[in-house]
Amino acid sequence: MDGVLVHEGSAIPGASDFLARLVERGRRFLVLTNNSIYTPRDLRARLHASGLDVPEEAIWTSALATAQFLAEQNPGGSAYVIGEAGLTTALHEAGYTLTETDPDYVVLGETRTYSFSAITRAVRLIEGGARFIATNPDASGPSLEGKLPATGAVAAMITKITGREPYYVGKPNPMMFRSALNAIDAHSESTVMIGDRMDTDVVAGIEAGLETILVLTGSTSRADVERYPFRPHRIVESIADVVDLV
Repeated sequence: MDGVLVHEGSAIPGASDFLARLVERGRRFLVLTNNSIYTPRDLRARLHASGLDVPEEAIWTSALATAQFLAEQNPGGSAYVIGEAGLTTALHEAGYTLTETDPDYVVLGETRTYSFSAITRAVRLIEGGARFIATNPDASGPSLEGKLPATGAVAAMITKITGREPYYVGKPNPMMFRSALNAIDAHSESTVMIGDRMDTDVVAGIEAGLETILVLTGSTSRADVERYPFRPHRIVESIADVVDLV
């Protein structure tokens, strides 16, 4: 989503035309984000404010992928959650009980207000046997003032204390894409991933067996591509260049 369709709250030129072309051609699609703070309804409203019309059911977040993963691993389980409504809502809807007492999992997501007491509680629960899950490994997130600590950075702190590494569900784990494919009944051989990051989007797309397109409107430049041992199938300047490929 960020860096492909929108940038700092504004639609990237060509994004609206791209979405319209998908609808016109009857292509099934999902807009993916590692951000676990917001529900799909919240994100639909944010995209709409940017001038983009994306249905709620066409938005797939790391929170939804995490909830689906846990529901498949341990149906009807329990979790102690550090995160926002996007994550707690997804887990509730997946049939999970949120508790601070003897949970099956500690689930770490993104929040703008990480609490030292909540992190300490997570440490105690993990040391007591709870399994450690994190929505995504992103170490920082953007703000108007600069970078903010994100899920990966807080997970590293918990790991340093407990010696327990989390299982990350979101990108670059290809499971994020496989769960998205299942959500729209799609097949990897006939699906394309469009992303702006080599280290999360492209590598996960390749590992999930998808054709990959890198756009240069986000965090990766053309020169950056040469540093990686893998390559996207196609590099374009922006989403506007993908419209005619649909």
